[in-house]
Amino acid sequence: MKSLQFNIFADYFQFYIQDETAMGDLSQSWDEEASTRLLAFGPGVVGIGTVRNMDVPIALEVHDQEPADDFSTWDHVVECDLTVVSGRIVIAGCTDYFPDAARIDVAPGEYRVRASYGALSKVSENGLDGEDHYRLQLWRALPLSSPRILKRRSVSPSL
Repeated sequence: MKSLQFNIFADYFQFYIQDETAMGDLSQSWDEEASTRLLAFGPGVVGIGTVRNMDVPIALEVHDQEPADDFSTWDHVVECDLTVVSGRIVIAGCTDYFPDAARIDVAPGEYRVRASYGALSKVSENGLDGEDHYRLQLWRALPLSSPRILKRRSVSPSL
């Protein structure tokens, strides 16, 4: 397993993981369903919703196979597919300068992305401080499948 840590500015309460060659525009994808899921997606890109519009800690793990279920330690868990054509994924805030964003080499192909959200209720009233944290787990997966909410948070989303 490859594991990396990031602090990313979640401008507009979101950050992206995407194929390096994807357009990355999810502006029309954040509908009511995506906001409830805290996850939007398009060709080659996944948008992860956050509860703060600040820098947030993110762990990214690339696995050889589907990781074990540890949902009890998380507030919210969702999955969707990500097609990686270029062999490089980019993780960035939606307003970050794309050429400077972090890149991770992976084998081209179809991946499943599992996003886990922790400590969502531990955010200050003004939304500036918090203990919220996010983990992305990726693994090669076929056949492709629909997005799924594996564990639903108990409070309404901020998006």
